[in-house]
Amino acid sequence: MKKRIFYLLDVFAESRYTGNQLAVLRDARKLSDEEMLKIAKEMNYSETTFIIPEKKADGGYDVRIFTPAEEVPFAGHPTLGTAFIINQEIDSGHEKQILLNLKVGQIPVSLKYTGNKVDFLQMKQNSPKFFSVMNKNHVAMALNLSPVDIDPGFPVQEVSTGLPFIIVPLISLDAVKRAVINKNLFFEMIKEATAKAILLFCPDTYETDNDLNVRAFVDYYGIPEDPATGSGNGCLAGYLVKHKYFGSNKINVHVEQGYEIGRPSRLTLIAEARKNRIDVFVGGKVIMVAKCELL
Repeated sequence: MKKRIFYLLDVFAESRYTGNQLAVLRDARKLSDEEMLKIAKEMNYSETTFIIPEKKADGGYDVRIFTPAEEVPFAGHPTLGTAFIINQEIDSGHEKQILLNLKVGQIPVSLKYTGNKVDFLQMKQNSPKFFSVMNKNHVAMALNLSPVDIDPGFPVQEVSTGLPFIIVPLISLDAVKRAVINKNLFFEMIKEATAKAILLFCPDTYETDNDLNVRAFVDYYGIPEDPATGSGNGCLAGYLVKHKYFGSNKINVHVEQGYEIGRPSRLTLIAEARKNRIDVFVGGKVIMVAKCELL
């Protein structure tokens, strides 16, 4: 295998060594699916991305996303992080928008600058699709919680903007902290479900300038807990608008995630209900940690 450049990034990070870690590999044209999966397992981050050719196709860049367990059609922090690398290392560095051609379709990422430095990226996700409302008792048991920990005013529901999540509204930060996946019950529960991952949220936060606290469990994809989940939070944004969690058909909120596992992260969720769709945007900061060479 010839030497290839790859990068280590912190995504949805307010400072270095926070947020969600990502590896991005350039020039992956000659790598097989098996080799990509092996590299993703070696990196052992939530996801590793592979930029296939470093030339545009249909106005965007072909990118594939792998967890340590399998390829996925979409994931949020890999989308932002890969767009950041394309901007900084492949394109001119002054683009206002970069398009990524993913398995789920073409995803636009907008870039905001302070001077010549990119300080915020935001992706427009696919309009959310809403699936089954799930039994709260079963979900509570799978999380080692009591049914009274789940907010009675809102449903537990499967939602997807590209990668489906079970969205679970909890009543308190204490309940979020106590949640632990019972793998036997959880894997039994998702056998017939559309979603294979679960996102919990509550209105209590560690930081006063945040609006929601979130945890995401993604055992099915090879990572027990994710510190910042762009895809899951996109599903959450659609859910918040559909069910008018904040009493409105549009939101602009800050979400904190990863505090329970020592990787504090911050995501901005913007969403609005239109006539027959919900527009969803998820954004945050990206910090490059290392530029490396694969031997």
